[in-house]
Amino acid sequence: MSNPAVRVVELSSPFTRFAGRLLVGLGHEVVLVEPEEGDPTRRERDGDAFVHWHAGKRSVTPASPQELRRLVAGADVLLDGTPDGAPETVAGLGHLVHVRVTPFGVVGPRCHWQGTDLVVAALGGMLAQVGDPDGPPLRLPENQAEQLAGVHAAIAALLGLRARRTGPGQLADVSAQECVAAALEAGALAYLHEDRVPARPGRVHPLVPHGLFRAADGHLGGGLGGSPRMWDALLAWLREEGAEADLAEPRWQDPVERKKHQEHVFAVVQEFAGRWPKAEFAELAQSRKLPWAAVDLPHELPGNPQLAARDFFLRAGDRTDLGFPFAFPEGHRIKELDVPDLGADQRLLHEHRPAPKVPAASVEPARPALHGVRVLDLTWVLAGPYCTKVLADHGADVIKVESLGRPDPTRFAPFMHLSRGPHTDPNTNGYFNEVNRNKRSLALDTRTEDGVAVLRDLIASCDVLVENFSATVMTKLGLGYDTLREINPRLVYISMSGMGHTGPRSGWVSYADTVSAGSGLTGLTGWGPDDVVGVIYGHGDIVAGLQAALATVAALEHREETGRGQHIDLSQLEAIASHMGTSLLHPIEPAGNTDPRWSPQGVYRCLGADNWLAVSVRDDTEWAGLCTAIGRPDLATDDRTRTAERRAHHTELVDDALATWARTLPADAAAELLQERGIPAGPVRDGRDLVEHDPQLRARGFYVRAEHPVAGAFLHEGPPIRLTRTPGGIVKAAPVLGADTDDVLREVAGLSPERIRALREREVLR
Repeated sequence: MSNPAVRVVELSSPFTRFAGRLLVGLGHEVVLVEPEEGDPTRRERDGDAFVHWHAGKRSVTPASPQELRRLVAGADVLLDGTPDGAPETVAGLGHLVHVRVTPFGVVGPRCHWQGTDLVVAALGGMLAQVGDPDGPPLRLPENQAEQLAGVHAAIAALLGLRARRTGPGQLADVSAQECVAAALEAGALAYLHEDRVPARPGRVHPLVPHGLFRAADGHLGGGLGGSPRMWDALLAWLREEGAEADLAEPRWQDPVERKKHQEHVFAVVQEFAGRWPKAEFAELAQSRKLPWAAVDLPHELPGNPQLAARDFFLRAGDRTDLGFPFAFPEGHRIKELDVPDLGADQRLLHEHRPAPKVPAASVEPARPALHGVRVLDLTWVLAGPYCTKVLADHGADVIKVESLGRPDPTRFAPFMHLSRGPHTDPNTNGYFNEVNRNKRSLALDTRTEDGVAVLRDLIASCDVLVENFSATVMTKLGLGYDTLREINPRLVYISMSGMGHTGPRSGWVSYADTVSAGSGLTGLTGWGPDDVVGVIYGHGDIVAGLQAALATVAALEHREETGRGQHIDLSQLEAIASHMGTSLLHPIEPAGNTDPRWSPQGVYRCLGADNWLAVSVRDDTEWAGLCTAIGRPDLATDDRTRTAERRAHHTELVDDALATWARTLPADAAAELLQERGIPAGPVRDGRDLVEHDPQLRARGFYVRAEHPVAGAFLHEGPPIRLTRTPGGIVKAAPVLGADTDDVLREVAGLSPERIRALREREVLR
């Protein structure tokens, strides 16, 4: 007899609603608790917000705390976006996985602070990474800070359910600020490892030679690539078209020289790219295996042949909406979701659903939720390692397969090396060491037959295999999914190629910036339709990594129920497109830091060089409080500014008043004055600020010191998911290349000392 479906009760907020949507996509029953007047999203964007965030959920409107308590008592997970944590509702429910998602966490000196997507993005460090160096910080569109919190909350729910197999439920504390601070690529790492705070990059990636380029009819994401082959192919194309200028000179073969004079190289490439329509240029570039993509807006996504071929989109009611980040379970795509009427499922409030029976707490110390799970990690750079970092942080034994013959660029590439020491040592790069902590390193040359044979032995003894190769690599190794299933029928195989393993563009070469370009994210990041800035850092990689981690834990839970492993063919394009919110249902244009519901919302210069304050005013009461705080009580009663709609029509008046006040104050002091009146506000944090000056992150111990055997001791970004009973954490620093080779081959693959010695003599282990 199968167990009843997992029931999730959602007390919704902007920081929880994406988690609920993701859990619907995983097949769980999600019950949305609405107030009598309905969830606020029913009135946002002409109701499109409700359709996107809550289609597929059930709707109830409890008439009393007792009715809500009865509902929660029969649930498995409480997805809780309330400010106080619903203490009367959850008291004594030991079986419950209680996931609290708040702007700043449930403890700490600023746990009571008000937060919106803009304010959390500012305090988490995201805003400092987007925008022009000499202009104000810029928000990523479609509530990316909220959605980072949402995917972490979904992972937390599944980790809690997994841990509940061996003990009671527990509280998961998810701080949206920490979710953002852990998702900055090199944002804080440059400071931690080089004492450096990069300026906002504008339209150029701060590390790799990529950026935003103009096309004849829009924009392109792309650049010089990350290998000599890509540079040679780009140069050959330029020469064929007579557009190479001086780039054929021998000096430009040196990647260090190209990086040093990148502005000139980019100018030549821009002159060439600007002649072409964006789609045609991207097609021609990809035919040469060059990583370029057209910058599309969300309304153009249904015309993307790759998304269409892979059935990415779904029907929500009678509308076409963005689909889920991956097909689950076992390749199943959800095609349709019903949009619930308010209170359509009231009967659930009166049903008797017994509380799940769970084991009592053991007298032994609880182990992390993924203890006992073994992961074979064939990933590199950021997206894949970020996935396996999440798994390792929560107790999985992650074995990273690498070698001198197939190096991870974040160990070796000079332009990605973050270190106070020489940039030639593969063991000292802070970029690599951040996303590969808690893992073991196996040095194995998989380009050899012997290496592949060892890989097969390892696969037989692992629970999970994760790789982010291009679509055909595993098949060429003789390790397509049919073969993997023969080796290990219970294997959870996560592939993470840019476009997915099927579809007309499965062979396209992608980086994080090109995936963001194709998803709609880049095209909406700007001040207006004619002033696109784009998202240049690796946000797309991090989103893909988080979604792959969610997929992994979901697949492990599915295996517990069915005994079967599966292949999750995750497309990084689909992962980031699933984070585009309501933009397909309700098309929008780039709009800077503004919000269609609230006024004012923006970022204002404060005292000092490049210091900024983010502010959101959500209603007229907050507006009146702000007017008092800035010494302009007259504006609270001025007919021009009495309502949000009127303030939006008089933005110059409103923004001038707020900007004049903010310019005379330190950003922290200004934020504290507004927060005392319950107004969401926060300073824009850069990497130094996050590490040195944020009292909330410090009090919560977010940055964790660990000793690396070669690089020495340094601070790591901590796990944003905090489970009270089965906590994860940073147990050890990243491994030295090949440090665990013999142990892994002996313990996991079962190889004899003689075979290990023979492999080393044949240089397979290096």
